Amino acid sequence: MERIFETYRPNCFHTVNAYIFADHPRELINFLQKAFFAIEINRTIDPTNNEITNCILKIGDSAFMIGRARGDFKNMRAAFYLFVNDVDLVYQNALEHGAIDCLSPTNMDYDDRQAGVQDSAGNYWWISKRLVEKDYAS
Repeated sequence: MERIFETYRPNCFHTVNAYIFADHPRELINFLQKAFFAIEINRTIDPTNNEITNCILKIGDSAFMIGRARGDFKNMRAAFYLFVNDVDLVYQNALEHGAIDCLSPTNMDYDDRQAGVQDSAGNYWWISKRLVEKDYAS
């Protein structure tokens, strides 16, 4: 059964990847590029209405996909756990680009320094740095 996941994955894609639908994908993409230094890999535009149908971004070493909410694919909210070297810097940068504060940078009892923000689409971003070089499992 473990071999079922042994397949080609494009660069920056992992076994599980984020894909969300947003009412205003251009706004969300712009925020992610400014707040979390996302790099656009690919964008597909519907030629009939010039709307984004799909956009692939890279944040750090991970691919992230955004589609325009439509029909049965409603605007959705998600939560993401983002590992960074400098929680305070990324948190402040996100706030400067329109994020809403959810948690000021704090050293947590599970050995992460963590902050939290919410983007304009309602997604939560937990910005974290592991304070110890060990896994979460005891």
